[in-house]
Amino acid sequence: MTADGGAEGIFAILLFSQSVDAGRILSPEAGYGMLVLFGVAWIGLGIWWGRRATSYDGFAVAGRNVGLALGTATAVATWVTSNTTMLAPQFALQLGIWGALAYSTASFGLFAFAPLSGRIRRLMPHGYTAVEFVRRRYGRLGSIPFLIISLFYAMTWLISMAMAGGKLLNALSGIPYEVGMTVVLAVCVLYTLFGGMYAVIGTDFVQSIIILIGLVVVAIAVLLHVDIADVHHQLQEDRPMLLSILFPAALMALFNNMLFGFGEIFHSNVWWSRAFAMREGVGPKAYLLGGLLWLPVPIVAGFLGLAAPALGIGVSQPDTVGPLVAATLLGTGGALLVFVVVFCSLASSIDSLLAATSDLVVNDIAEPLAKRISGTTATDPVKRRWSLFAIIGLGVVTWCVAYPNIGTLATVLFFAGPMVGSCIWPIIGGLYFRRSSPIAACMAMVVGTSIGLVAYYMIGWFVASLVGAATSGVVFFIGMYLYPDDFDFRLLSHLPGPPPAARPEDGPIDPSGRIGMVGDISSGGETR
Repeated sequence: MTADGGAEGIFAILLFSQSVDAGRILSPEAGYGMLVLFGVAWIGLGIWWGRRATSYDGFAVAGRNVGLALGTATAVATWVTSNTTMLAPQFALQLGIWGALAYSTASFGLFAFAPLSGRIRRLMPHGYTAVEFVRRRYGRLGSIPFLIISLFYAMTWLISMAMAGGKLLNALSGIPYEVGMTVVLAVCVLYTLFGGMYAVIGTDFVQSIIILIGLVVVAIAVLLHVDIADVHHQLQEDRPMLLSILFPAALMALFNNMLFGFGEIFHSNVWWSRAFAMREGVGPKAYLLGGLLWLPVPIVAGFLGLAAPALGIGVSQPDTVGPLVAATLLGTGGALLVFVVVFCSLASSIDSLLAATSDLVVNDIAEPLAKRISGTTATDPVKRRWSLFAIIGLGVVTWCVAYPNIGTLATVLFFAGPMVGSCIWPIIGGLYFRRSSPIAACMAMVVGTSIGLVAYYMIGWFVASLVGAATSGVVFFIGMYLYPDDFDFRLLSHLPGPPPAARPEDGPIDPSGRIGMVGDISSGGETR
């Protein structure tokens, strides 16, 4: 939550406070102190980084000039959500070795998006959002279901992360849920409001370093206190199935989690906005390095779950195992470290969602509506003002929905699994195949989502994304065969507007205004 690669972590987080009320690992005073310290630090850093956001391009895509170091850091920080630090140990505790590896497969989404990010940057050098690509590539037929899926997933993820912040801070230190949730959300809204993508990427850089250092410290502490051979022996004696390579539930979770991660990254504007923000040629390297750095994180976190039996730690609820092991091994220092890592992972996800979702609101809802009403294109200052209103509005909506503390919201993210899975093939096809058509894309998203949701209710969450992605792929390729398109990718590189006039060397233009491509065959006035 995926954004890192699994909504299941939110469900674990929302249950977390119920399981540790009796034994919080930090005093409320320490919790408030840490909350104020890091809140002020993130706001200050956001304002400092955001000084360069003097134009809308700077605010929305950081001037399209983000380098390798910051690009890699923002990929890592955004993908290390509270899910990674909380759910990976639970997966390992419940599903064994495959469980820890299952969560780490979310890094494959970053690896796969690496070449896509380079192509996105080349095809749309002036682009802002994933929905903009789908609209220009597939038209209204493809963009409407994609926009619905994108907004639905972004808002439910944002609301759930805000709720997770309140729940976790309450569980760790006794800070009231309403206070913790409000402060975490307000801090992220403030520094995103002042600095936009500059502030988000800048704070992500610091947050990624803190998260990685914290996890390394905890991992070293575990290895110093626990012999791996003892862990293996304890598991072999008490829970042999956790070591089995044929554990059915673990194998299904592995592939489902991997496809969820693919769909989550491929469709989400959180990742597209970063592709647009990075300098040309930087995206593939940044996402590849980000995936490599993120890959061991859930494995390290997962080892905490496997080590719990060997340490003799009683776990009443599986979702508490990570913080309990860290606190047991490192005492108060471990508890503070868990608090800091959790706060950083929450902030790195919430700020990214605020920035990316506000881009959707401005570029894919407000600007098209304004253009239709007034007939003019919005200027940079107007779009910047709309962005501020959008971020504040998203924060207010999120706070209003999260405040009542409705724990069942987590299941909505399970519900979104087949939705994001159904977007994989339309995105890949739209980027690489000119025959990919609006009908094929629309059918793939609608049918894949529908069949995936049936699997969700009839079988379970652990196959929903897999079924949705598989069904979407079959429908997409059938639709592409039956209703082929003939898209000219050069149209994406131009600023939105009427198709450019053809030059003599470009060849014929078909009735849709698309310039003929090399290898096209003229037939009845059309190009095939």
